[in-house]
Amino acid sequence: MTSVRIDKWLWAARFFKTRALAARACELGRIQSNGQTVKPAREVRIGDMLRVTNDGGDFHVEVLLLSEVRGPASVAQTLYRETEPSRELRMKVAAERKAMKQFEEWPAGRPSKRDRRRIIQFRGRA
Repeated sequence: MTSVRIDKWLWAARFFKTRALAARACELGRIQSNGQTVKPAREVRIGDMLRVTNDGGDFHVEVLLLSEVRGPASVAQTLYRETEPSRELRMKVAAERKAMKQFEEWPAGRPSKRDRRRIIQFRGRA
C-alpha cells in the first residue's frame, strides 16, 4: 500500500470519530497537506506533513504509516508523529483553557422572576 485516501487515514488515526466527519473537515478546509488544503479523496503518503484542526486542537503531524482500518488507539498513535512545537502549543492552550475555568462564576441556581425579567430586558425582547 503506497497511498490511502486522506479521510480514511484521518479516521484510522483517530482524529475524527467517523469518516464522514473527516471528509467534512476536508471540505471545510480544516485539513492541509504540505501547506495546501485538500479534498477528501486526496491520497496521503508516508512522509507527508499534515495540519489537522479539530475539537482537540491544531495538530501538525508527519505521516509515518498508512492504514485503511480503524484499530485501537495504541495502534493509531503509531501512524503519525506530532511535531514538538505543535505539542507545546496545544499543551499551552489547554492550560490556558483550564485556568480560565477557575475564574468562571456560575449562578447558584435558577434565575428568580426578577432576574429572568432583567435577562429578557437585556436581550432586547421587551
